[in-house]
Amino acid sequence: MTRAFAFLFAAVVVLAGAGHAQAQQFFFFDDSRDIMGGGPGFFRPGMPGGSSPIPRTTVMFNGNYAPGTIYISTAERRLYLVLGNGQAIRYGIGVGRDGFRWGGTHRISAKKEWPSWTPPAQMLRRRPDLPRHMSGGIDNPLGARAMYLGSTLYRIHGSNEPETIGQAVSSGCFRMTNEDVTDLYSRVRVGTPVIVRN
Repeated sequence: MTRAFAFLFAAVVVLAGAGHAQAQQFFFFDDSRDIMGGGPGFFRPGMPGGSSPIPRTTVMFNGNYAPGTIYISTAERRLYLVLGNGQAIRYGIGVGRDGFRWGGTHRISAKKEWPSWTPPAQMLRRRPDLPRHMSGGIDNPLGARAMYLGSTLYRIHGSNEPETIGQAVSSGCFRMTNEDVTDLYSRVRVGTPVIVRN
């Protein structure tokens, strides 16, 4: 009787362990809600692409922009979300490498959680080894969230490579850690003005 009980207990432990391992993975793709309350596409700190090497912080900001405006300084490699009252939330970002930096004013034209990615023709000409399409998910270069800038090919998007934040590495997009881009995404809406200065 004791051996049978021990065998049954061991089997339950093994199955529970397997179930726990599976539960730790389903926050990216499963249709049910995870144990912390997030549904499909939920991001929580500690997932890949999490903490930035440049901590998000509230700072004094003297620019004459309306609250809710996004101001990007490619020279500083920082993005500011204007709060008003002379303050802004400052985020570290990755910017375009030499020859791919740009400036201008646009608005957020779309927002997507765990976006899919289709490399544009120009990029495929430079990098024919790239996939023609990638579904959304943690391995996707656009990360957990993307905010599309007007009718351009550029986006503010997440990344699972936090070591690239503060670097000039992209083809013109602005990358953030998944943790920071999820925070910014929750604070802005379609139509938000985005001002980019070199």
